[in-house]
Amino acid sequence: MDGDLDIRIAGAADLPRLHPVIERAYRGDSARQGWTHEADLLSGERIDRDTLEALIADRQALLLIAERGEVPLGCVSLTARGDGLVYLGLLCVDPERQAGGIGKAIIAAAERMSKDQLGADRIEMTVIDSRVELIAYYERRGFARTGERRPFPVAVDPPITMVVLEKSVA
Repeated sequence: MDGDLDIRIAGAADLPRLHPVIERAYRGDSARQGWTHEADLLSGERIDRDTLEALIADRQALLLIAERGEVPLGCVSLTARGDGLVYLGLLCVDPERQAGGIGKAIIAAAERMSKDQLGADRIEMTVIDSRVELIAYYERRGFARTGERRPFPVAVDPPITMVVLEKSVA
């Protein structure tokens, strides 16, 4: 990974550059260039700009952007859930830049910011249960399966189940 990667809290001015990266990473043909996409499982927009703006405005949440210079390469959202728990979501890296250590750096920054900014002692995430290679990636980063499963947040047919993973950052 290049040493000039900057990971910081995103603001509203970052959204016009960041939103297309999120969409490319999760959906559509461009997502298939990477290995973490949902393009074969889901279609349509991953997240809209209004939802991203609400995330930035939420005092219990942080949206981190990873960039090199002015070029956004990925992001992650962190939301305090209370009792020392932070939910990690929207983790993505531009499909053309995956497998170069950027995701690992974003996760490390998310862990630090969860602890330092949101008072977390543990982080939780959910991953589509059929994404075994992605679950294994997070397990290599110290996340462990809790045994809990949750329905996908949006109704789809056939239904999708999410595996809950958790990591201590205390």
